[in-house]
Amino acid sequence: MQIPGSFARLRILLITYCIMAGLCACGSASDSLSAAAPATDTYDDQSPAVPASADTGTTSTETESTAPAKPLRDATPVCLVPKADGSQVTSNDVAVIDYSHMSDGYICASYTGTCPKVKLRITGPDTVVYTYDLHGNGYETFPLSSGDGYYDVTIYENISGTNYATCLYADLEVQITDTFGPFLYPNQYVNFNADSKVVAKGRELAEGASSDLEVITRVYDYITQNITYDYAKASDPPTGYTSDVDSILTSGTGICLDYAAVMASMLRSQRIPTRLEVGYAQDAYHAWISVYTADTGWLNGIIEFDGNVWTLVDPTFGANTDDKTLKKFIGDGTNYILQKMY
Repeated sequence: MQIPGSFARLRILLITYCIMAGLCACGSASDSLSAAAPATDTYDDQSPAVPASADTGTTSTETESTAPAKPLRDATPVCLVPKADGSQVTSNDVAVIDYSHMSDGYICASYTGTCPKVKLRITGPDTVVYTYDLHGNGYETFPLSSGDGYYDVTIYENISGTNYATCLYADLEVQITDTFGPFLYPNQYVNFNADSKVVAKGRELAEGASSDLEVITRVYDYITQNITYDYAKASDPPTGYTSDVDSILTSGTGICLDYAAVMASMLRSQRIPTRLEVGYAQDAYHAWISVYTADTGWLNGIIEFDGNVWTLVDPTFGANTDDKTLKKFIGDGTNYILQKMY
């Protein structure tokens, strides 16, 4: 599937990446306090009018002015930090499900038992089933991607082979206060904190930008110009693979999930809601992102990797095209199928 290049001056962005089957979530979240976003800086370059003056020999009024400069957005990172503070929990001797902050769009879970293979399953009101690995290294964070409604959360211990037994269960009624919460906090798939290299690089790229859309474009340009696709890794991805975003940034190589996770980390830390999404394009498993800006709403689509190059569609096209037309542009609607959002 091939997508044309830029149509106009600005470019948008969502990333469709192809990755071989076998995506599993892993990682961990941090437990410190979150930062507050400072006020946006603005600049005004309007020059004062120059009045006529007999002393200068001016014979008529001359006014020189320039239009005000476009305000710059604040590039200070804001890294929201998930908390497991124990105010609402379900627990037993070896596991805890902490849903104290489910209204912020996430839950936390931990496992301290001896079983080497432990899974956490979340089924939301849309009936989509999310299955994660629990690693026994403290609390880990999981998004409530399906919005408001009832969620079943279950921790399973491996018995033998592919057989698992229920370890702990919670039935939650969720009402999310900020609908963007699940896509601003870090989690297993998009794992970053205030000390992450990707956060520092995101700030560097965002400095001097006047809009979220400009930040998105800058981040896209940097990632696609500085990270090369790892074909060997894509042909046989590790079991239970998750992206170490700082390692990917340092190594400059990665597979589709890595591209999506690095970009999502940068944009979330710049207060831009970003969904890391997985699904299929025809029979190929993909990871990509969708982003939200106040001016455009959710931009769903389209940066595509065809096996050789990444292509970017003009943002004006994406922002002014309905989903049906946009999916038809990508394919016939059957070769671009969203399955899950993280």
